[in-house]
Amino acid sequence: MQIHVIGLGVNEQANLDAKAQSVFASLGEQDVILGSPRQQETVAEYVTSGQRKVLPKLSQLSAEFDQWQSQGTNTVVVLASGDPLFYGIGTWLVKHFATNKVIFYPNVSSVQVACHRLGMSLQQVQVVSVHGRPLPSLRRHLQANKTLILLTDGQSHPAAIAQECVQAGLDKSRITVCEALGYPHEKITSFAADELSQSQQTFDPLNVVVLEISAQTSLYPASVGIADALFVTDKEEGKGMITKREVRLMILSYLQLAAKDVVWDIGAGCGGVSVELAYWHPDADIYAVEHHDVRWACLQANQQKFGVMQNLHLVNGRAPDILKDLPTPNKVFIGGSDGELDALLNQAWSLLPENGVLVVSAVTEDTKWQVSAFAKQREQAQDAHQTSIEMAVSKAQSLAGQTLYRPNLPVTLWQFVKRL
Repeated sequence: MQIHVIGLGVNEQANLDAKAQSVFASLGEQDVILGSPRQQETVAEYVTSGQRKVLPKLSQLSAEFDQWQSQGTNTVVVLASGDPLFYGIGTWLVKHFATNKVIFYPNVSSVQVACHRLGMSLQQVQVVSVHGRPLPSLRRHLQANKTLILLTDGQSHPAAIAQECVQAGLDKSRITVCEALGYPHEKITSFAADELSQSQQTFDPLNVVVLEISAQTSLYPASVGIADALFVTDKEEGKGMITKREVRLMILSYLQLAAKDVVWDIGAGCGGVSVELAYWHPDADIYAVEHHDVRWACLQANQQKFGVMQNLHLVNGRAPDILKDLPTPNKVFIGGSDGELDALLNQAWSLLPENGVLVVSAVTEDTKWQVSAFAKQREQAQDAHQTSIEMAVSKAQSLAGQTLYRPNLPVTLWQFVKRL
């Protein structure tokens, strides 16, 4: 069975090249044309044969393909709005079918059309999809002077996007709504974020939003080292069970995250380390393990606040028991052990692949002794490259009109890189 994925471009009636048109001309009665009713309408003039089917949920799509093949279908045409491989159905298809079974027919995307309507260079904007994603996932992108092009859905309508900007302190940002691009009723309208946030105006569901962020300072950080006071914690501002910024920066440096990393943050507390890892590394998966009720609530609040729901996975339970249900990590940070440090060190080490990284922090002498004993074991086994540092941070405070530096408790960090 051959699958043809045809990009429809951005028009009321699809403008297809000769190759794409020939696919429709060759269809038999048992073949399938798959797409939404609107997509089917755009190609009606090209279709002379074949069964029209509405695209089901992706979770059901594999079973549908199996059924069609068993019924003698030789060809399936999949209709895709815009460009099939730009936030489109094409990405799912290449994951589930061999390359030689899928043929793509590219077309112009709504993002390209929006840029041309507004005279923007595509390489100077950042495309963000909030289609089918929680709107707070936009927050990690809300920094000064960026230009974002947003692919939206019913939940991420223009007024809701404007409200996110206002909440971030970016109320002077410019929002341009490009509605029904390529259709006779196409409309392009610009608003200030503070104006649109209070508007009841409705828009065509086929819209692309262009967000030109103001030069105002955003609530959301633009560089590593999120201020302690920005986190929701179990104590007063900037305190509580979070790894403090100076130590957190060293942990991030030791972990050296890359795309597709799977990271365990054991004893995540209120989420200082795990939230910051997830915020800067959207292509890595972070699993934050915490069992304490109050800290768990703070962890959930910080996940929402910083918009990291997609790649920060919260695990409510006690390690090491809960770890058996998690994907195998290639990097692990242990910031809290609740008396199970020996077991956690050995379990994490046994699971790490070659060049996997284990980072451990310790404050008490008992914990330092346990990690030092583990370090000795690694020396004897000659299966790790080790690095360790002790950090003693003092912060300026005012007392009776004078400045003094008040020391925090020293923190010792170990980094173990596995070698076979």
